[in-house]
This record gives sequence, structure tokens and C-alpha cells, in this order.
Amino acid sequence: MVKRAVIVGAGIAGLAAALRLHRIGWEPVLVERAPARRTGGYVVAFFGRGYDAAERMGVLPALRERHSGPVGMTYLKPDGRHRYTVPSRTVSALLGERGLTLMRGDIEAALYEQVDGRVPIRFGTTLTAVRQHPGGVHIELDDGATIDADLLVGADGLHSKVRELVFGPEEGFRRDLGHMIAATTLDHQPPGAPEHAFTTVSRIGHLFTIANLGPGRTAAFFTWGTPDPAAELAKDPRQALAEVFHDIPWTAAGLIASLPAGGLYYDSVSQIVSDRWSEGRVVLLGDAAWCVTLFAGYGSSLAVAGAESLGTFLESRPDDVPAALRAWEADLRPEAEKRQALGRRNSGTHSPASRLDLLKRDLPLRLAALPPVTRLLGRRLRIHG
Repeated sequence: MVKRAVIVGAGIAGLAAALRLHRIGWEPVLVERAPARRTGGYVVAFFGRGYDAAERMGVLPALRERHSGPVGMTYLKPDGRHRYTVPSRTVSALLGERGLTLMRGDIEAALYEQVDGRVPIRFGTTLTAVRQHPGGVHIELDDGATIDADLLVGADGLHSKVRELVFGPEEGFRRDLGHMIAATTLDHQPPGAPEHAFTTVSRIGHLFTIANLGPGRTAAFFTWGTPDPAAELAKDPRQALAEVFHDIPWTAAGLIASLPAGGLYYDSVSQIVSDRWSEGRVVLLGDAAWCVTLFAGYGSSLAVAGAESLGTFLESRPDDVPAALRAWEADLRPEAEKRQALGRRNSGTHSPASRLDLLKRDLPLRLAALPPVTRLLGRRLRIHG
């Protein structure tokens, strides 16, 4: 008898899980709260276990087609004067031959192409209730429909509804790192930001980057430290950005004023810390389970790796779904926890809290073109990747 899975969330983790389960003979159904597939997103490095998993799932050629190629890193003073540059050849060496630079939306698009027409997706829908029984899980949706399945996958992100209904309120799992983040795609390239480059301006406590991967592929990323993320979240995002970045004259004010009211990702930098990712036939995946944060730089890779691995363990234990979920978690958890620890350590890199933090970030980057330093930083980037 064919097994059925309901996957909540049609982002990277959910799409990858749908593809993997479809490939092993399951019948997945995707449930997505948004009314349509989201596009865009910030720039990510895709490597390590995620790259290997994408290769095994046959998605790698589509991802390589979207790879930006060599990208440099330019650091400016707040007034726009040049500080230093890490050449694109050095950045490529740091990422390695089995690494890609992509927009987050590129990964979703490549996965969506594989599931489109094969896996039903119910947009504009979310779940309202979950009830487990020995043989499966009963799911109720907000449109009045019900689904009986063998497995429920919560791939619905940091603010997971599946986690709330099955494991408890978000407050019991969320760990704020004392920073805020805002990110959006841009329909233009700001003056002074070179093509195929990450252009970064930072001062004590805050940083912003304009990332350009070529024509029509530009994104902006802002982050800053705060003792009270809840107070920042209560503000209008553009108001908060204007207050924090008012003392950076180079392009920040005009860029913030031009940001669209919608399409801006704005949240505190938070991790999800839980002592278990599954309960019976319900499992959490991706940011819903572990959320390593953008500071770790591995969330997309780990989402694809986790989804591919989930299918492997379910295929190896077809008659005991809960045991498969426990074995999957035991295999993946050490990697997720290592990446979470890296994200916590990297907060000083993304939002320097002192001149010492700036120095600790800048010195290795200034020396990165030297082969020994390139190798050292590359090993650090690809830890167990």
C-alpha cells in the first residue's frame, strides 16, 4: 500500500522533502500558507552535505545553471570610500569546487521544477489541528478539508504551525541571538555597488550588504545588534532601518526609503533548540526543527541534506515510521548543532559589537588572498561539509 505524507511548507525544505519522498514511492502533498510560490530571497552559499544531496537527487545540474560564477567581496567605509577587496578568485577558492553561489529563490525554483505536476500543492492553506493514532495522523486544514496520512512533515520555518500544534508554543524553543535582520531583493543596482560582488559597509553594532549576482539579481541584507528584539519587531521595518543606519551616508538612506512595503523579510535572528524533532509520525524539518540562522551560512544546504536523508531513512525502515524518524535525527543532529554553534560564534562577524570584532573579521579577509590563509578559511567554511 502506498504511503502518504503531508508536508507543510513549500520552501526549500518542504520542496526537497516532497521530491525525495516522491522518488521513493510515497504520495506527498504540499500545504503552503502563501497564496503562490515565493520567489527571490537573499544570496546563499550552497555546499557540503546539501551539495552532495542535490547531486544524488538529480537537482544539481539545474542549480549549477543558476550559479553566479565568481563573486568578489568589497568592503567600504560608511562614506563609500574603499577599505579593501577580497578578489573573486579567492572567494571561489574559499567555497571550493563543490560549492555554488545562488539566490535562495534559485534553489526553490530548481526543486519546484522537479515536483511541479508530480506533487499536488495546496496554496493559501494551513493546518488547524493534528491528531495521531497508531496507524497514522489525521490533519485538519483551515479550508475545512481533512487528510489522513502516514507522516506529517513540518517544514514551515521558524514560526512553524506544526511545531506549535504538536510540540508546544514557539517560546519554548526559540533562542534569540540579540540581533535583527532585514533582507530583500532589489529591482535595481545601487550606484557604487559593483556587479558580481558583495559590497559591505559596517560600523560597530550594524552592517549592511548589497549582493549582486549579475543583471536583475541584486539583494540587500541588513543586520544589527539589539538588547530588545521584541521592541524592534514592534516597529515598522523601514522605520527601524532608518533609525539604525542613519549614520551611514553611502546609499543606505536612499535604499531604505525605496524599499517596498511588502517583500521585505524582517525578523529577529533566532535559533530553534529542541531535544527532539519528531513525535510519533510527525517530524520537523529545516528551520522548523533547528534554524541555524543566516549567521551560520548553511541553512539552505542543511535543509536539502536533511530532506534527502529523511527519505533515505524512511525507505530503509518502511514498516516503522517513528523508528525511521528517530534514526534520521540521530544521524543529522550533530551536524545541525555544530552549525548552530557556528552561527552563535559568527554574530560578531555579521554585526561587530566592538573594534576587536571588526579586527577579528577584517584581518583574515585582508589576508585571504594568501594561499595558506585561503586554505585555512576554506577548511573553516566547509567544516564537515
